[in-house]
Formats: sequence, C-alpha cells, structure tokens
Amino acid sequence: MRIGVVTLFPDLIRDALRHGVLGRALERGIATVQVDDPRAHAGDPHRTVDDRPYGGGPGMVGTPAPWAAAIDTAAARLPEDALRVHLSAQGEPLTQRRVRELAAAPGFLLVASRYEGLDQRVIDSRIDCELSIGDYVLSGGEFAALVVIDAVVRLLPGALGDERSSVEESFSEGRLDWPHYTRPVEWEGRQVPEVLQGGNHAAIRRWRLSESVARTWVRRPDLIVRDGFSSEESRLLEEFLAKREVDENG
Repeated sequence: MRIGVVTLFPDLIRDALRHGVLGRALERGIATVQVDDPRAHAGDPHRTVDDRPYGGGPGMVGTPAPWAAAIDTAAARLPEDALRVHLSAQGEPLTQRRVRELAAAPGFLLVASRYEGLDQRVIDSRIDCELSIGDYVLSGGEFAALVVIDAVVRLLPGALGDERSSVEESFSEGRLDWPHYTRPVEWEGRQVPEVLQGGNHAAIRRWRLSESVARTWVRRPDLIVRDGFSSEESRLLEEFLAKREVDENG
C-alpha cells in the first residue's frame, strides 16, 4: 500500500512512523508513506502557505496555490484512483468500516491542514472526502492523519503478529471488545474470571461475547442502534439486563 501525506510538519509524521506496529510494517515494505510539504511549492521568498480569511475573523487559511501543488505532487506518486482525504472537524466520522475500506485500497492521500483549514476551492477541486476523528478541534490534521494511518496499516496482511488481533477487537463486529486478562491469576486481591482459566472454549467464547454485548450496551448504545444485534447477542443482553436488575434491587 502507498500512502501520501501533505503537511506543514513532515518530521512530525516521519518521526511517529518509526515506532511500534507502524514502524515494523514500514520496514517490511507492507506499506510506504511519503510526505509533501506545501512550503516547497510556495512562490515567494518567505514560503507563504496561509493568509487571512476573506470576510474577516480570527485564524489563517491555507492558500490555494502551494497546497494544491503539494496535493498534485503527492497524488502523482499514488495509484490513479487513490482517494484524496482532508482531515477536518467538518468531515464524516472515522469508523472501523471506513478504515477497512481504506485498507482494501492500493493507496490514499491524507491532507493535514492547519489553522482554519484550507481555501474551499482547494477542497472542491482536489479533495474526494473529509474525515474527522472526533467531535473536537485539533491544532492541525497531523495527529488525525497518524490515527488514520495506524488504523489502516494494522489491518494489512503481515502487519500484526497474529492476524486474529485485527478481527477480535472493538468495532470489528459492531461491538466493543471484551475485558482481557493475563498472569498472574490474582493481583491485589482481584482474580481472573474462572471461566478464562479453564479450557472450555465454548464457555470462553460465550463469556467474551456476553461481556462484549454488555459493554456495548452500557458504553456505546449507539452502536447497537446502528448495527443491531444477532439473536444470540440479544439473548445475552437480556440475561445481562435481568442480572443487573437483580443486583440493583438487592
């Protein structure tokens, strides 16, 4: 997979990509990430890449020429139909479903603007979609771009030590993940659930699914509304709610 990033802080991206799963995946050639700086395309001695907004107001806006040139340069190195994505608070929410779509593509371009964002004409002429990693505002799109890269690259074949890791986790099936435990069996008086200590794989699977369903209902009920539950998950939810009612009523 080939990934491009347009950013005013290329070293921020490069440094972050040297670590962990991402770093190992790039070393193995599972993915490549190339960075382009709009300043390299600025036509004045000060390498200006932003200006005050028309109509007044605070902040600065990315100027069309250098940003468009950087996007064009970056896109030229990617597959012809590579998606061009602007990281923006106005974008559609990033979901695991969208991450899987990006992971299935041969490459994509991430545009990490700053300040008040990009001149809308650049977005209209150069950007295919806008993505947001949450309902909050960052100083720029670099960290959002890194989130997208990390989420996508870890899904690529060979990126993880165990391919099941990218399947058995939160959002992969429209649910949150279950609790995880490791050695020792007892720590500070807290025990690993007994079911996990045995070798009954059917019982372990049911416990994990039950915990996943319960967590999703308590913490992210919106996921249930969006994706629904299977008949088995619905039964486990009913069991959880019945037990919860008994516990609350003493």
